[in-house]
Amino acid sequence: MRKKTLRQINVSGKRVLVRVDYNVPVKDGVVGDTLRITASFPTINYLLEHGCSIVLISHQGEPKGEHENRYSLKPVAEKASKLLGHQIEFISDCIGREVDERIAQMKPGEIILLENVRFHQEELDNDDEFGKKLAAHGEIFVNDAFAVDHRNQASVVAVTKYLPSVAGLLVEKELEIITVALDSPKRPLIAIVGGSKVSSKLDVLNNMMEKVNVLMLGGAMANTFFLAAGETIGKSLAEPDLIDAAKKVLASAKKHDVEVILPQEVVVSKSFERAENVRHVSVEEVADDDFILDVGKEFASALKTAICQGGTIIWNGPVGLTELTEFSAGSRAIAEVAIASGAQTIIGGGDTAA
Repeated sequence: MRKKTLRQINVSGKRVLVRVDYNVPVKDGVVGDTLRITASFPTINYLLEHGCSIVLISHQGEPKGEHENRYSLKPVAEKASKLLGHQIEFISDCIGREVDERIAQMKPGEIILLENVRFHQEELDNDDEFGKKLAAHGEIFVNDAFAVDHRNQASVVAVTKYLPSVAGLLVEKELEIITVALDSPKRPLIAIVGGSKVSSKLDVLNNMMEKVNVLMLGGAMANTFFLAAGETIGKSLAEPDLIDAAKKVLASAKKHDVEVILPQEVVVSKSFERAENVRHVSVEEVADDDFILDVGKEFASALKTAICQGGTIIWNGPVGLTELTEFSAGSRAIAEVAIASGAQTIIGGGDTAA
């Protein structure tokens, strides 16, 4: 059943609570990539045009239920105000009397961005009472944060128990694009899945098997699959408890005739925090004290070969530790091949888009 969307309800003059995804890179108080911010503007402008007051909620990073200044949304509010050309007021919490009193005074056309919902453990626990407190900020709830729709968290799930809830214009657009890409794609359909954890994408990997032709695995999550294939990965990040699950994914791929491509060459370092004795080695040459932090050049070449006749690419998760320049080459090479191919390419995840 399709999710009800913003354009299907009457929002005129309403106070609207909007779950946005402002989980953007911030360093020393300066916002980096702004794609996720500007992507929310069609929904915000639509609501402004209909005389709404708007309360924005979002997460930033993974503060694990505690207040951490580096994850504050204050610089995001300032940047969003400039980009939108409309004042966005920031409040330094997302619940509480101060927040309630200010929101009760809102006038049509005003926008408030509340502080990081993940500063409260109740958000991560999908706590009903916390969701109810968030819901009290609006008369209608709009989910415009497709990247967190799979999260069982209060600002995504619990809040919908207490307000009429619809999808925003960004979520509507993303659902339309990905539905076409999965249901009637130009073949071959190639999925590139990176990032750090198999656990967060296990269901996605299994669901892909009846749809994709090629599955390329990179990033730290590939390390778990290396273990499943009997390779050594040194001190690299992995999830050993999911080796059996990884083996099942590989078995399912074989059953459905899906080609699985793992990096044959990787970039290693003696340190996870910085580039130290960086080398390009084959997977078999990874030393006991090495960290695998990027894929080698052949990974992008494999994509180029797979997509040479045209097709569709779905990419989620960087294939290296892109926070460090020395380990961003693999992801950049993937992007360059995708662009040059002319294939329809859908990129998911803020780190990948950046």
